[in-house]
Amino acid sequence: MSTNDESLIKDTDLRKELARHRGRTLIPKMFELEVKLLIEEQERRDAAAEARAVEIASLPRDKGRRAKARDMLETSKGNDAQNLRHIHSVLALCGLPYTKKPIEERTYQSEQGRMKLLIKAGELLSPQGEWVPQPLPYGSRARLLLLHLCSEAIRQKSPTINIEDSLTAFLNKMGFEATGGPRGTLTAFKQQVNALAACNMKIGMTDGAGHATTINTQPFASLDVWFPQNPDQRMLWPSTITFSRDFYDTLSKHALPVNVHAIRAFSGSPRKIDIYYWLSHRIYGLEEPLMISWSALKEQFGDGYSRERDFRAKFAEELKHIGEVFPKLPASLGEKGLKLKPADAQALAIPAKRSTKIPVKP
Repeated sequence: MSTNDESLIKDTDLRKELARHRGRTLIPKMFELEVKLLIEEQERRDAAAEARAVEIASLPRDKGRRAKARDMLETSKGNDAQNLRHIHSVLALCGLPYTKKPIEERTYQSEQGRMKLLIKAGELLSPQGEWVPQPLPYGSRARLLLLHLCSEAIRQKSPTINIEDSLTAFLNKMGFEATGGPRGTLTAFKQQVNALAACNMKIGMTDGAGHATTINTQPFASLDVWFPQNPDQRMLWPSTITFSRDFYDTLSKHALPVNVHAIRAFSGSPRKIDIYYWLSHRIYGLEEPLMISWSALKEQFGDGYSRERDFRAKFAEELKHIGEVFPKLPASLGEKGLKLKPADAQALAIPAKRSTKIPVKP
C-alpha cells in the first residue's frame, strides 16, 4: 500500500500515469518514488494555476476575460463538444445594431453577400391594456439571447425548446453576475427580451442562380414579457419557446458553431462578437488567402463610424483583442485591408467539419 496520499493527484493525465505505474511490476520503493514524483508534478501545476489566477485577477476586466478564455482554449476541456454553441448564420453575419437606436427608428437592415436581414421594431401589450412601442434589439445582450435560444434548439433538436425558468440561471451560465436595479444586468437583459419578443425579422438568402428565400418570423412566438419587479421571483421565463418552422429548418441547415469561452471573453462588445462570428465563417474551409478591403470591412462592421480612419483604428484594436484569445488566428491587417489565410479549425476552437456552407462574397 502506498504511504503517499494518492488522492492529491487530480489531473487526468497524471491519474492515468498513476494507473500505469500500478500495473507495472515495480518493487514497493520504486512505486512509492513514482507516486511521489506525480504528487510533486501535481503540486507544481496547482501552484502555477494559482499564480496564473492571481495574475488574471489583477488585469482589467475585459483583458482578464480574454486571458482566461485563452487559457481554457489551450486545454482539451476548453475545446470539447460541450463548449460549442450555435447561432443562425444569417443572424451571425447580418448583425443587429451595436447601440441603442431612438424609439422613432423602427427599422434596421444589414447584409453580407447573399444574406440580408431586415428588422422591424414592434409593440407589446402592457398590463394596463395599452400597446407600448419597443425599441430595436441591439448590443451584446440581444446577441447572447439569440445565441442561447438557437443553441438550445440545436441541442434539443426541436423548434420548441425547454429553457430555464429564471433569467438569473441563464445569466450565470453565460458568465454574467445577475444584478438588479435600473443599471443591473437583469434589467438590461429584460429590455432586450422585450425588444426581441416584439420585433419582426425578415431573413433573406439568395443562391446566385435566380432563387431567393425569405423567412418572415418573430424570434419568440409567445412570451410573458412583463417581468415581475423582484429579480429573485421565479418563472421569469416561460417553460418553452417555439421558433417558427421556417426559421428552425434554416437554422438546422445553417447553424454556425462557436466556442462559448470566446463568447464570454467578448460578451461586453457586440462588435467583437460579430467579428468573431464572421471570422469563424470566413476562415472555415478557406482554401487560399483572401483579401478583404477596408471599404468592405467598414460596410460590415462600421455602424456608428463616419470616418474610415476612426473605424480602421477601432477594428485593428478589436482584431488584436480577438488575437489574444486565438494566438493562431490567420489574419493580418495592412493598407489594403484584412488578409485571411487558410487555417485549421482549431485556430478558432470550432469543429473540423461543417455540413453546409453559405456562399458569401467579400
